[in-house]
Amino acid sequence: MHDIRLLREDPQALRDGLRRRGVLDAYAPVLERAAALERERRVLIQQADEKKAARNAASQEVARRKKAKEDADALIAETRTLGDAIAALEGKLAAAERELDGILMTIPNITLPAVPEGGEASNTVVRAWGEPRDAKGVAPHWEVGEKLGILDLARGAKITGSGFIVMRGLGARLVRALQNFMLDLHTREHGYQETVVPYLVNRATMTGTGQLPKFEEDMYRTEDDLFLVPTAEVPVTNLYRDEVLEAGTLPIALTAYTPCFRREAGAAGKDTRGLIRVHEFDKVELVRFATPESSAKELDLLLGHAEMVLQRLGLPYRVVLLAAGDTGFSSAMTYDLEVWAPGVGKWLEVSSCSVFTDFQARRANIRYRPAPGEKPRFVHTLNGSGLAFPRTIIALLEHYQRADGSVAVPQALRPYLGADLIA
Repeated sequence: MHDIRLLREDPQALRDGLRRRGVLDAYAPVLERAAALERERRVLIQQADEKKAARNAASQEVARRKKAKEDADALIAETRTLGDAIAALEGKLAAAERELDGILMTIPNITLPAVPEGGEASNTVVRAWGEPRDAKGVAPHWEVGEKLGILDLARGAKITGSGFIVMRGLGARLVRALQNFMLDLHTREHGYQETVVPYLVNRATMTGTGQLPKFEEDMYRTEDDLFLVPTAEVPVTNLYRDEVLEAGTLPIALTAYTPCFRREAGAAGKDTRGLIRVHEFDKVELVRFATPESSAKELDLLLGHAEMVLQRLGLPYRVVLLAAGDTGFSSAMTYDLEVWAPGVGKWLEVSSCSVFTDFQARRANIRYRPAPGEKPRFVHTLNGSGLAFPRTIIALLEHYQRADGSVAVPQALRPYLGADLIA
């Protein structure tokens, strides 16, 4: 959510941010309405303040006249009339502010200057790690997984529907192994505190991180207005909603494993085979809270922690800086980690590491006090997948695939899986 002062003091910055995302034309009517509401808001505040001052003066004169045993009936009637006018103005002000807040909730974050303009075609590969395996002779993961008896797509679709999967035997153990491996790495070596959070959250929580109101149709919702989490980012970030943190506690680093639920898993007919796009998947998430001065450094640190997972697994990947038009609604800057999957011949995103500046913190009212007695400021929030499981599993099954159809297990996972080979 944007600071309302931006509309008043620097509306061009907001327009430039939307232009860089390529959505200025779509938001032009919204910005005009927001500017009009902000002008109306200021006029109503001034009018209400003037009438309050007049009522206060009249009330003082009423008190003086009563003390002097003079007639005050006319002034008393005037104060009542002023009170009614103030109530009417405050009602209009509240309505204008509600509408303005609703509009501000729909406007995406302003990306940082280092983010390139344009859409997906302007994304930039920053660096790469490892040697991608030649795709020749490598079977796609769905064939390998089904032959090994670890992936059961047909029964997943039968019991729930398309986009839901069943892992069996060593496949199920692989999911558990990845969970424990990632959580151990991030807590023991990277300094994150492990958290266990609810998988259902309320509307305020979804609004705090930017999923609502814009993406409500993409979410799974219960009849009592709770939402299945699309990512652990949502409950973990909201742990500090409506709180003021002490500066000495920052940065705060939290990690959590959750299943993730997303109704809209991609365009119809696109990447629907196997595990590439699913409606329910497992993920270990990394969340950090930082001061504005340190958030750039914190993003580099977070990105390195996610990269380390892929390096320990020996999976070739590349780091992609997303252009403004491909950057998520709430994000100010995002790096994607894309792993090479030779069986499908594609780079697949397994993590997005983002800094949100104070955009989420304003929505969720998460602040910190720089020093005792100082006015609280909004924190900067960051998060990233560390990592998402389905595409990591895709890369493992395809990168480590052997000629006989078995799959070697990377050294880092062997203690967790209890096996050197999936056969």
